[in-house]
Formats: sequence, structure tokens, C-alpha cells
Amino acid sequence: MKARYLEVTYRKGKPFAAYLYLPREPNTKSTKTEDFGSGLLVDYQADGSPIGLEITAPRKVTLDQINAILSQFNLPLLEPQELTPLKAA
Repeated sequence: MKARYLEVTYRKGKPFAAYLYLPREPNTKSTKTEDFGSGLLVDYQADGSPIGLEITAPRKVTLDQINAILSQFNLPLLEPQELTPLKAA
């Protein structure tokens, strides 16, 4: 996968959970998860590179919180419109 994308799970029309997939090679598996608080967890592959952000509290998470994590890994920051699905419903 060359580009990141956001997958949102809805329950009763409201965002229940989400996952921000980060660019990675096909079939890459998570070997470690780190809790960043506020409903954000980062999954890592075996070499320590981040492969995704688990968003367990999508209605509470902010763009600034996600971008703070992305900047720690020198990854491109999200634009506000990329989180639009989390604010839906």
C-alpha cells in the first residue's frame, strides 16, 4: 500500500472506531502496539516502523492529536478534510 487511508466503523450511524492505515508493504503485520492515550494507539511492524493508528474514541480525537503523533514519526500531517468521516453523523 503506497498511500495512507482512513477506515471508519460505524455503529447506529455514529463512528465507533477507526484505523488510519499508513504506507507499508503488502502483508505487513503488526508486532507491537503503543498506547498514546486519548483513544489513540500506534501499531508497529517488526522493524519498529509505524504501520497504522488505531482510533478507539473517534468522536473525541482531534486533528492536532493525530498530527502530533504523525510528526513524531516524520510522516506527512493530515489535512482537516481527511478526518471528515469521523465527524459524520
